[in-house]
Amino acid sequence: MSSNDAPQQNRAGQATGGTGGFYRFHLPHAHLSSVFGDDWFALKAEAFARFFGTPVFLIAQTVIVAIWVLVNIVGWWVFDVYPFILLNLAFSLQAAYAAPLILLAQTRQADRDKVMAMADAQHREDLHQASEERQRLTAEQTALLVRMLDQNTQLTEAAKALTERIESLTAEVHKHILESNQD
Repeated sequence: MSSNDAPQQNRAGQATGGTGGFYRFHLPHAHLSSVFGDDWFALKAEAFARFFGTPVFLIAQTVIVAIWVLVNIVGWWVFDVYPFILLNLAFSLQAAYAAPLILLAQTRQADRDKVMAMADAQHREDLHQASEERQRLTAEQTALLVRMLDQNTQLTEAAKALTERIESLTAEVHKHILESNQD
């Protein structure tokens, strides 16, 4: 495989399959950036928003809350008494930042989905046009084949007629020679 045929990768790190892969229809849209851009903050914010839904985050948050409550109830180091106002404030702060980050990630994903849908539609259109072109070429080739068969039939009939004419002329010449030899 030459270096030109090697699979290439797009910005998301997905293989594009070189020049003949499925993602070749996405290349015209590669210049488009997200509404929020592809800068450090947008990428990190999206990664952080994606982290919110992972089991690691949920387990870590549960462990931290359990330790927080345990430390404050047992009384080892009381810094947030029941009803845990600081914990409530921490959750509110987390929610205040999580909601916009999740919306940011959803908006960026919607942008990617839109570009993918447009590329897929272009791919389907190209497939349809290629199919129509193949059908047109097939119809032309079929018409050409029918014309060639008609010409072959005509040539065969002409060859038969000429063969019959040659046979009759040969018979006449043979008959004429026989008659001239008998005289």
